[in-house]
Amino acid sequence: MLLKPIRWSMLLLSLALLGTMTVAGAAAPGFAKEKPNGRSVQTGIEVLLDNPELVKGKKVGLITNPTGVTSDLTHDVDALLAKKVNLVAVYGPEHGIRGTEQAGSAPGTYEDPKTGLPFYNLYDKSPEEIAPLFRDVDVVLFDIQDVGSRFYTYISTMAYAMKAAALENKPFIVLDRPNPIGGEKVEGPVLEPGYESFVGIYPIPIRHGMTVGELAMLFNDRYLKKEIGKKADLTVVKMKGWKRDMWYDETGLPWVLPSPNMPTVETAAVYPGNCLFEATNLSEGRGTTRPFELIGAPYIKAWELADRMNALRLPGVSFREAYFNPTFSKHAGVNVGGLQVYVTDRDKYDPVHTALSIIAEVKALYPDDFAWRTDNWIDKLTGSDKVRKAMDAGTAVDEIVKAWQEELEAFKKLRKSYLLYH
Repeated sequence: MLLKPIRWSMLLLSLALLGTMTVAGAAAPGFAKEKPNGRSVQTGIEVLLDNPELVKGKKVGLITNPTGVTSDLTHDVDALLAKKVNLVAVYGPEHGIRGTEQAGSAPGTYEDPKTGLPFYNLYDKSPEEIAPLFRDVDVVLFDIQDVGSRFYTYISTMAYAMKAAALENKPFIVLDRPNPIGGEKVEGPVLEPGYESFVGIYPIPIRHGMTVGELAMLFNDRYLKKEIGKKADLTVVKMKGWKRDMWYDETGLPWVLPSPNMPTVETAAVYPGNCLFEATNLSEGRGTTRPFELIGAPYIKAWELADRMNALRLPGVSFREAYFNPTFSKHAGVNVGGLQVYVTDRDKYDPVHTALSIIAEVKALYPDDFAWRTDNWIDKLTGSDKVRKAMDAGTAVDEIVKAWQEELEAFKKLRKSYLLYH
């Protein structure tokens, strides 16, 4: 039966509204999906704000960056001041308190124009250099979103700040946050003695599967006393509602990019593997809108590499031939060919194995063009020279991965004592 024209109009309007509601209700890039029960995970800062007795009547120093926000996107600085907490100093890691700086840099000390508080840069400072900055506070808070990889430097800043606080006999409180790529999977080689750097200061694997609070407990218990003769006076304010199998977009929390080249949860997913391209003459996608998801170089024939990678049928991942022109960093202003990495199954995808497989295929296809960075940065990122030497010797990637399983299993046993969530 034919509908009258006015009913067609009403039907079309209803369909249009339904479509709008569906788009609005979907998880937009960079924002979290709402949990089925509508409740978000409660982060450490929110738990503290509900009961600020730990800092009541104390002069507080806060280590944070743009990720230090509550679930309604109120920054920690504003939230603490609104609770009448005596916040007297704010400290920032790499990229700065405002998150404006690119990799390897941070602004210096300055007065915040909004609050009048002193903002101090901790990046590129030793614990001994940080310690005097804590002299005029009674307690130090740490609230920064990590991304779950050993070489992401915020956990190194946390460890250095813990040492500095211990040297000054100041309590150190970690306000815990989710591991955005989940707290179950542990992958990659464990850092070996002699390869310590700011992108890996302790013997943990590339993907550690821990929260910053859990790492702080591990660092404090296993390493600080050996290094400075004492532990930090450490407190971890636990989250409420977080489970180890949760990814960030399952927490109900808003995503704030932790650094300029970490725009999405998808970036964090590939980062444990694709950060390794920093150590090669391939672009890791810096200077594009998809850093670490785009990989390439001027000498790569994109279709050729994509075909080789898809033929491997690696679990949980697919590849698209891609072309891009970075606006800065490696190959800036040059058209390059390569891949875009698509994670199709988070549970099956192994970022480190996948990245090494890409490197192996590039080395096989373009042996006269591929090169490691001349400073052997790959050794710092992988935690020893074993991966580099094995790849240069033509060892199969499966064999390389197999070689670090024993040390990985030992770390898994060690970490069990420090896990706060189940």
